[in-house]
Amino acid sequence: MKHIIFDWSGTVVDDLPPVIEATNAVLQYAGRPAMDRETFRRRFKLPYTQFYAEESPHVPLAELEIEFRRAFAASQEPVTILNASLAFLEQAQKDSRRMFVLSSAPAQAVVAQAHTLGIHHFFEAFHAGIVDKKAYIPQLLAEHSLDPAELIYIGDMVHDIETARHANIFSVAVLTGYDYPEVLQNARPDLLLPDLEHLGRWLSDR
Repeated sequence: MKHIIFDWSGTVVDDLPPVIEATNAVLQYAGRPAMDRETFRRRFKLPYTQFYAEESPHVPLAELEIEFRRAFAASQEPVTILNASLAFLEQAQKDSRRMFVLSSAPAQAVVAQAHTLGIHHFFEAFHAGIVDKKAYIPQLLAEHSLDPAELIYIGDMVHDIETARHANIFSVAVLTGYDYPEVLQNARPDLLLPDLEHLGRWLSDR
């Protein structure tokens, strides 16, 4: 397990506050009731097309995506780096691990956040704005000549675990993001840990 594919939201950064704000703007646009943090975490899913198909099937997805990007860009809620992320990235870089991002968050936003937070240089490539990671990951592996047997995939949602399993990659689920512990546990990741700090210890022990 030499190299790492990271999910972004809830794995490397905490963007839940602006995402909830933008989602509620989309729901308001669609004439649907807003969600509090608890409700959002229980109901949100990836690919996000499934979420909006259930919550607002009467509004074209293209309209909802435009509204989400507008509301997210306008949000004053901060996107912050998760506590354990920086130390983990620094150690992974020292260990000469190649690192990649695979995210369904808008590409422009992910890259901008990485630059703002000063962590852009850790990653070899950003693959963001990906609706269905499971369908996309073969392209990522081929583009960078990556061997699944040499990879760890780290994420915070069931879709991340399914994506890793689909590509025969070792899956690590962290509890710093969107899905609740019991939801992730039921998805049977290869490893379930509180955060990247614990993963760093696990890798060091190996």
